[in-house]
Amino acid sequence: MEAAAELFARRTYDGVSIDDLVKWVGVHRNSLYGVFGSKRGLYLAALRRHIDQDVRPHLARVARSEVALTWDLLLLAAVDRAPDDSEVAELVSSVFVELDQAAGDPGVTEALLGRWLRARPDVERHRETVSDRGVPFEHDALEMAPGKEI
Repeated sequence: MEAAAELFARRTYDGVSIDDLVKWVGVHRNSLYGVFGSKRGLYLAALRRHIDQDVRPHLARVARSEVALTWDLLLLAAVDRAPDDSEVAELVSSVFVELDQAAGDPGVTEALLGRWLRARPDVERHRETVSDRGVPFEHDALEMAPGKEI
């Protein structure tokens, strides 16, 4: 699940094929479909895992400090998938409401999102290949956020 979340965070939902997931995660195609039913099923499971393990435990800390967001999967879901997928929109919105509550001010959430957007690498960066897994991807956005990592 963590490997799938990482790949979706690097390349967005539409930038990842089933073949990419099979190679990156190291599972058979039939296993992927058997457990998750579809690429969307795996994406939703990876997004939920990311929210529950990587985002929610750190909401209060992020809301009260200058910690840079490294929640690329959540934030890309907000931009990339939420407009077209009501389940993704509901997940993303619930986290933003929780962040607003932890911060006590929606302006803090907006400032954090603005910092994250400014820290993103160029969309047109050249693609690389991960030699050990053989899956091409854009430069690692997880390492691009300035400041402290969560």
